Amino acid sequence: MPAARLSIPQYAMALAHVASLRSEDPYRKVGAAALDFDNRVIGTAYNGLAPGYDPPPGFWDDREARQKFMLHAEINLCSLFRRGEAKIVATTTMPCTACMQTLCAYGIKEIYYREIYQVSDAPEIAARYQVKLEQVADFPGA
Repeated sequence: MPAARLSIPQYAMALAHVASLRSEDPYRKVGAAALDFDNRVIGTAYNGLAPGYDPPPGFWDDREARQKFMLHAEINLCSLFRRGEAKIVATTTMPCTACMQTLCAYGIKEIYYREIYQVSDAPEIAARYQVKLEQVADFPGA
């Protein structure tokens, strides 16, 4: 008997998980994936430094000091498409408040995440803008 086909949220989460493996952040690896209205992959991204930036020695040692320089996976992902092109975003961690605001500004209709981020207003923002925000913990690689 053939294996069950992955749901679209599981597929997107698996892509986000694989993208997270590219993050150079030794403390927190976050990945994200975007799908269009036909469920085709638009792109994948991960948290990290701006492209081309080579950090000085010791940069990664102080997590608090370097956090302000880290670009979130969702922001890196949004740089890959225009407003209205993506329907679904999957991210390995619930978007922070600022990333949730950005995803809403880009017209995202569905957001899936693996881990809850307690200090985020994402659930309230999603409810206000009628964006589906749902946890997906069962996917390949989880």
